[in-house]
Amino acid sequence: MVNRPSESTDGKVERAALSRQLAEFLIELSIALHKHAMYPDGHPSLAPAATQVVERLHRLHNERATLSLGVARTRLVIEGVATDPKNPVLRDLASRLHRHQLGAVTFKRGIDVAELRDFLRGVAIEPDRAGEPLGTSTTETHSRWPNIGLHGLGYDRLRMVGSEGEEEEPSANRAEQLWLRLAQAALASDESAEATDADPSVVARAIDQHARGTAYDQVIVGYLLQLAEELRTAGGNEAIALKQRMSELIERLDSTTLGNLLAMGGDRDQRRQFMLNASQALTADAVLEIVRAASSADEREQPISHSLLRMLQKLARHAEAGQPGRRTQADSAIRDQVQELIRDWSLRDPNPESYRRGLETMAGAAPAFAAATEARYPVEPKRIFQMAVEADATGDLVNSAVHTLISRGDLSWVLESLSDVKAVNLSTAVQTQVAAPETLERVLTKEPLDAAALDLLLHRIGTGGAEPMMSALIASESSQTRRVLLDRLVRLGGPVGELAVRHLDDPRWFVQRNMLVILSALPERPVGFNAADFLQHADSRVRREAIRILLAEPLRRERAICHAVADGDARTVRLGLSAAIERCPETAVSLVVSRTTAENPRDIRLLAIKALGACGNRVGLETLLRLVAPRRRLFRSKAPSRTPEYLAAIAALHQYAEHPGARHALAEAAKSSDPEVVRAAVGNSPPAGP
Repeated sequence: MVNRPSESTDGKVERAALSRQLAEFLIELSIALHKHAMYPDGHPSLAPAATQVVERLHRLHNERATLSLGVARTRLVIEGVATDPKNPVLRDLASRLHRHQLGAVTFKRGIDVAELRDFLRGVAIEPDRAGEPLGTSTTETHSRWPNIGLHGLGYDRLRMVGSEGEEEEPSANRAEQLWLRLAQAALASDESAEATDADPSVVARAIDQHARGTAYDQVIVGYLLQLAEELRTAGGNEAIALKQRMSELIERLDSTTLGNLLAMGGDRDQRRQFMLNASQALTADAVLEIVRAASSADEREQPISHSLLRMLQKLARHAEAGQPGRRTQADSAIRDQVQELIRDWSLRDPNPESYRRGLETMAGAAPAFAAATEARYPVEPKRIFQMAVEADATGDLVNSAVHTLISRGDLSWVLESLSDVKAVNLSTAVQTQVAAPETLERVLTKEPLDAAALDLLLHRIGTGGAEPMMSALIASESSQTRRVLLDRLVRLGGPVGELAVRHLDDPRWFVQRNMLVILSALPERPVGFNAADFLQHADSRVRREAIRILLAEPLRRERAICHAVADGDARTVRLGLSAAIERCPETAVSLVVSRTTAENPRDIRLLAIKALGACGNRVGLETLLRLVAPRRRLFRSKAPSRTPEYLAAIAALHQYAEHPGARHALAEAAKSSDPEVVRAAVGNSPPAGP
């Protein structure tokens, strides 16, 4: 867990701290690097130190695929939090990596002790002894460590440029050095960078155009944090020029990029400290850009009120273009307000997102004259409805907006907008409008069908939606729509049954089939309905649904099995045989026997053999014995070949084990040299099936 800063007695916010796991990892890494620099290869202290680092990395990798470490001169940046430059252990680690001109190091999942030790040996060697820093080394050198990514800074391509365009010598001033390193980090991968690329607009463009990546962003965030802290107390002409450069960089950065940078690590208190430092060092416009970006870094959870943010935007406009005295007052007011509000302000914005965006646009717009009547645009229906939700208002204007929203497919949005508020009057009015038949008709006739909106409507309309849904089911040509409607109609229960029976008079086969599907799924069917009326239907799909219903009725089950087994449709026959396997009636045995002949597909023959095992009938026993009986030859008998039908018949004879003929057949099969036949005979394997 990240330690949250607290406010001290003098009003300053303390520095955000690393989580315990990350802090311990950095300390272990620094100690291991120090030992590799101090002891020769083979020393007993090296392997344990590297092993401890790898073990901590493995624990950290359980929650993240990679771990990126940004490198500054005296501090590190990890998950958006900069380390304390006064910590001697972490300062030494940062300095060693920085001397190798490394801007960031990425540890990937899968690293082992041998790879880490080789990397530590490379970093432990000072660049002046190794010949070249690791940040500028070849690809071949980096390939030795496939799970460790090194990101160099390219120090050899950038020079500081003064305000007049004359080249300046590098300054010893710490803020200037930080600015130079920020520019170097931003332009590290830009091969087109020229000597004048320390210009703020060029640096901002490089940051905006760089592909977002944790390692790169960690470095940029680290330098921004340090620069804001240094410039807060810096003085003199050089400091003023640097503050202007830093302000121009912030103003030119894309708002999304700046928000992403500030959101690194998700530490709100770190952003607060950065804003406090910036409010004392940068221009009013730059301060406002930072506050705006930070206020959106936590989505809906804001460190500053949107209303106050709009007020600051107005003050910034006065600070930029007002009278001299007013500019000074506005600039001072912005800084005072930012420092006062940032310290302890936290608010969840109650406004809807689109409403908030509209207010921000209004706050930033310059004053304008009233538009002519013919040039005015009507208010968006969503905006009207959102205001009605806030005010719990009703009326013709609101009704018209709701009607428009429903017409264009936003019914789900309307109902969800009402679900978490207490707009009683509006809810009642909308419920009445939603429950109207034309609303359901509009949803049902739109393809693809909005199932979520349909469910919300049915929750309010109930069985009143059965008739429109039944009409839509009959008319729809989409199989997906029909499945959705069948499911919802069955959920409505009893009243749908009477409606389905009335539609059975429709001569179209698919209408009759769908009505039978609904009736089959209902727990109770209407009085007087008899599915047997459809057993002779010309279409097998209708007959099959009728048989499903009859199989569930004990008094009509026997007739249903007989009709199904004798049917000319293979799927219907399988349905009847599957039912006969559970309990085969006497009247169906001869029909089942007829399905064991070679004219039938194999899967049907196997189902019929299994059904004979369940019938307990003499005819069934004789048929099974005939299937397993040896074949007669001229001088001797030959056992039948081991076919799926033979194995199924042997297994089915276990149901007749009390009969002498069945016992004899099982005993003979048990003597077979075929292990599968033996297993079927002794009952140690399931019977063969389709």
